[in-house]
Amino acid sequence: MTAGLRRLAQSSITHVAFAFFAMGGWALFANSSHALPQALQAGLVQGMLSAGLTLFLKTTIEFLSRRFLGLAALWVPPLIACLGSTGTLVAIHALSGTPEILRTVALPLAVSTSYAAIYNYSLYRKRTHE
Repeated sequence: MTAGLRRLAQSSITHVAFAFFAMGGWALFANSSHALPQALQAGLVQGMLSAGLTLFLKTTIEFLSRRFLGLAALWVPPLIACLGSTGTLVAIHALSGTPEILRTVALPLAVSTSYAAIYNYSLYRKRTHE
């Protein structure tokens, strides 16, 4: 991989843009059986939420992973991140009138919780092997 391509792949802007389009597109699809304005609004809301959560999640896991010891350090940070993401996504989609809230948030929650668990595990292993 060239240096420029590697820099692009590691860029926060790339990650945020990918989250916006991938999860916003998912929300548009999940709400496609409803009127186009509702589906588009759900897509924009989810895209913005995913972009923001992408920026916030890494920092949150890093902060929380330093706060717990032993086995709790493995499962508490991703659990807190998942619960926080769930509450945020459901509340904002409910306020914005998203018709298919559960369908809309299912994939973004699965992806963000998986990311949180894997990233937290990598931090845990790094700490326990130092």
